[in-house]
Amino acid sequence: MSTPFIRNHQYNLIKKQADLLQHACSTVSDPKVVEAVRYSALSKIIEAFPDAMDHQKQLLEKLSTLNTAGEFQQYLHSLEPYLTEFAQVTENQLKKLFPKNKKLKLPDLSGIDYRQVTYLGWVDIATNKLFLVYDLNGQLVGIEGKYTPAAKKSICFLCNRHEEVALFSAITKTKPANASPDYYKAIGNYLCMNSDSCNKNITDVTALEKFVHDVTGM
Repeated sequence: MSTPFIRNHQYNLIKKQADLLQHACSTVSDPKVVEAVRYSALSKIIEAFPDAMDHQKQLLEKLSTLNTAGEFQQYLHSLEPYLTEFAQVTENQLKKLFPKNKKLKLPDLSGIDYRQVTYLGWVDIATNKLFLVYDLNGQLVGIEGKYTPAAKKSICFLCNRHEEVALFSAITKTKPANASPDYYKAIGNYLCMNSDSCNKNITDVTALEKFVHDVTGM
């Protein structure tokens, strides 16, 4: 039985490195260059799994033997049974994450493939708000904030891709010592307007977890 251990962002990283290596195998004639790309790709993948067990590393390291497009496709397909799922949330759970929002507009949960989710994100055009839900160390965390669409494409702070973005601004729940009752601080970052695209591109959760921590204090 396959025990899932690959999170969505890690699978995206594997796909990215596999694509780079496949391109090198098909376009570069110098074997030394190809081997350098192969070594780099494998190193980045293994670094993304610091807690991987030996049999899991062996599964990932099969990348080092691939050369053809068919082999790369088969490799990625072989990893799919090992994909972990984002917590399958219910509408009631989402409402509890945003208790002050009595008219919370919820996303359509029925068509979500939770294996391809690093975070849940959706917008409510009527209230000009963006909502983000993340599983931080086994606990679901909800963040809401205002969003302002950018006039042009820019770099998303989560997936580092050039996409249609909005300035997502959330008020922190933490206050410094001796802060006045009226104190508040907002943290803003440019985030993909389309969370599905962001979830397909994100390869690292460091920025996401820092943002969640800075806003919630968790």
